[in-house]
Amino acid sequence: MISAHFNFPDADLVLRSSSPDEVDFHVHRCLLAVASPFFAQMLTLPQSPSCTGSPHMHTVDVSETCATLETLLRFVYPMVDPTIDTLDELTEVLKAAVKYDMSIAIESLRKLLIAPRFARTSPTRVYAIASRFDLEEEARIVSQYTLSINILDSPLHEDLKYITAYSYHRLLDLHRRRAQAAQELLQITENVKCMQCNSTYYSAVSPPKWWRDFSERAKEELRARPATDVIFSMAFLAQSAQAGCERCAGSVLDAHLFLEELKKKIDDLPSTI
Repeated sequence: MISAHFNFPDADLVLRSSSPDEVDFHVHRCLLAVASPFFAQMLTLPQSPSCTGSPHMHTVDVSETCATLETLLRFVYPMVDPTIDTLDELTEVLKAAVKYDMSIAIESLRKLLIAPRFARTSPTRVYAIASRFDLEEEARIVSQYTLSINILDSPLHEDLKYITAYSYHRLLDLHRRRAQAAQELLQITENVKCMQCNSTYYSAVSPPKWWRDFSERAKEELRARPATDVIFSMAFLAQSAQAGCERCAGSVLDAHLFLEELKKKIDDLPSTI
């Protein structure tokens, strides 16, 4: 079978995908040589005539599937970039691009790897893939996305097989250090008052009841996910207000400037490996 998209009449080389597809891609040596030092070197070697392909073209059997090879070649040829919908697809194409040293494809795949649709939904997987292929900048960028999840509870995936203990420890250490620093910032100022449960009449030295509930639950949340999106959400704050006295809800509202400053302090903590 011949590829519908790679069947150029002036082609001078055939790349054959792995079984069970075994699709022939009729391509150009000059383009492959420019895009890939691997092919540039290989094509300088003496080559025997093809027995199964065209008598005028040498056939090279590759280990990649038809889908992976076509996607890879689309990055090399002047075509619209291929659509990659899953991390499984991206990983296979990136593996092939690294294997053949196709820098133009690698650069495009690096950008796609940290696209929000992957980094936000599967940050641990993206980090593992970036670490596997020594993509330091991408690993650094996506490490920030992992802060919003509990990495110890994230699904166990095959990608984790290919990273080192050092890379995984760096991520754990980021979470630990940021969680500790964030917890230490949970200090209320004396200006935050509740007119009922910690006014001067009752106890000026004790924080409002809502703060005691908030700080305890916030510390627990930060240990698992050292980010601010949960602990400063309306739902989280409302629960603390309900745990306090009758006037704690008003105290929470009055403390909005304090809470905004506290959130900014936590957000400004180191957030990448």
